[in-house]
Amino acid sequence: MKISKRDTVFIVIVAIVITFLTLGAKERTTKAVPDDAIHDKATSREQCMACHGADGVKPQPLGHPKANQCFQCHKQPDHWVGGTVKTK
Repeated sequence: MKISKRDTVFIVIVAIVITFLTLGAKERTTKAVPDDAIHDKATSREQCMACHGADGVKPQPLGHPKANQCFQCHKQPDHWVGGTVKTK
Protein backbone atom coordinates (compact mmCIF):
# COMPACT_ATOMS: atom_id res chain seq x y z
CA MET A 1 0.00 0.00 0.00
CA LYS A 2 1.41 3.33 -1.06
CA ILE A 3 0.79 6.45 1.05
CA SER A 4 -0.25 9.43 -1.05
CA LYS A 5 0.94 12.99 -0.59
CA ARG A 6 -2.53 13.89 0.70
CA ASP A 7 -2.33 11.15 3.36
CA THR A 8 1.13 12.34 4.42
CA VAL A 9 -0.11 15.92 4.84
CA PHE A 10 -3.07 14.66 6.90
CA ILE A 11 -0.77 12.60 9.15
CA VAL A 12 1.55 15.57 9.68
CA ILE A 13 -1.39 17.84 10.59
CA VAL A 14 -2.76 15.26 13.04
CA ALA A 15 0.71 14.90 14.60
CA ILE A 16 0.99 18.68 15.02
CA VAL A 17 -2.46 18.90 16.63
CA ILE A 18 -1.63 16.04 19.03
CA THR A 19 1.67 17.73 19.93
CA PHE A 20 -0.04 21.04 20.73
CA LEU A 21 -2.74 19.29 22.78
CA THR A 22 -0.12 17.34 24.71
CA LEU A 23 1.98 20.42 25.44
CA GLY A 24 -1.13 22.39 26.42
CA ALA A 25 -2.25 19.72 28.87
CA LYS A 26 0.80 20.02 31.14
CA GLU A 27 0.54 21.30 34.71
CA ARG A 28 -0.52 24.92 35.00
CA THR A 29 2.23 27.35 35.81
CA THR A 30 0.19 30.02 37.58
CA LYS A 31 1.52 31.35 40.84
CA ALA A 32 0.23 29.79 44.03
CA VAL A 33 -1.39 31.97 46.67
CA PRO A 34 1.43 33.17 48.95
CA ASP A 35 1.63 31.33 52.27
CA ASP A 36 1.55 34.37 54.52
CA ALA A 37 -0.67 36.21 57.01
CA ILE A 38 -2.02 38.62 54.36
CA HIS A 39 -3.40 35.81 52.20
CA ASP A 40 -4.37 33.20 54.81
CA LYS A 41 -7.93 34.57 55.13
CA ALA A 42 -8.59 35.04 51.40
CA THR A 43 -11.48 32.82 50.33
CA SER A 44 -13.33 34.91 47.75
CA ARG A 45 -12.70 36.95 44.62
CA GLU A 46 -13.82 40.11 46.45
CA GLN A 47 -11.07 39.65 49.04
CA CYS A 48 -8.49 39.08 46.30
CA MET A 49 -9.63 42.11 44.31
CA ALA A 50 -9.29 44.42 47.33
CA CYS A 51 -5.53 44.37 46.60
CA HIS A 52 -5.39 42.96 43.07
CA GLY A 53 -8.08 45.16 41.48
CA ALA A 54 -7.22 48.03 39.13
CA ASP A 55 -6.85 50.48 42.05
CA GLY A 56 -5.29 47.98 44.45
CA VAL A 57 -1.81 47.72 45.91
CA LYS A 58 -0.75 45.05 43.39
CA PRO A 59 -3.14 45.06 40.40
CA GLN A 60 -3.47 42.04 38.16
CA PRO A 61 -1.19 42.16 35.11
CA LEU A 62 -2.56 43.30 31.77
CA GLY A 63 -4.29 40.48 29.94
CA HIS A 64 -5.21 38.58 33.12
CA PRO A 65 -8.51 36.72 32.64
CA LYS A 66 -11.55 38.22 34.35
CA ALA A 67 -12.42 34.95 36.08
CA ASN A 68 -14.78 34.83 39.05
CA GLN A 69 -12.92 32.12 40.93
CA CYS A 70 -9.31 33.02 41.72
CA PHE A 71 -8.65 29.64 43.34
CA GLN A 72 -9.48 27.75 40.16
CA CYS A 73 -6.00 28.69 38.89
CA HIS A 74 -4.16 30.02 41.96
CA LYS A 75 -3.92 27.18 44.45
CA GLN A 76 -3.91 27.72 48.18
CA PRO A 77 -1.32 25.81 50.25
CA ASP A 78 -2.46 22.30 51.26
CA HIS A 79 -2.65 23.18 54.96
CA TRP A 80 -5.31 25.87 54.39
CA VAL A 81 -8.93 24.95 54.99
CA GLY A 82 -11.57 27.55 54.15
CA GLY A 83 -9.15 30.42 54.60
CA THR A 84 -7.85 29.29 57.97
CA VAL A 85 -4.56 27.58 58.62
CA LYS A 86 -4.69 24.03 60.01
CA THR A 87 -2.70 23.47 63.15
CA LYS A 88 -1.12 20.10 63.76
